Amino acid sequence: MPWVLYLLECKGGSFYAGITNDLDARYKAHSEGRGAKYTRANPPMRILAQKSFADRSEASKAEAQVKALPKDRKIAFFE
Repeated sequence: MPWVLYLLECKGGSFYAGITNDLDARYKAHSEGRGAKYTRANPPMRILAQKSFADRSEASKAEAQVKALPKDRKIAFFE
């Protein structure tokens, strides 16, 4: 199963980026307050974007790149 880099829009308009190999299960965990500490305090509203990678290493590198970008450029990373 490929690894996925995803971008969530959270309550209040903030973004959260993460990686997973099961996006449906991970989004459900975030929505139920069992995901990352950030999404427990800022629940996700929707998945804004996603991009597949062959392995966890590549997905992790891409996640670090997205997290370093200013908010207005994060969505463009996925295009």
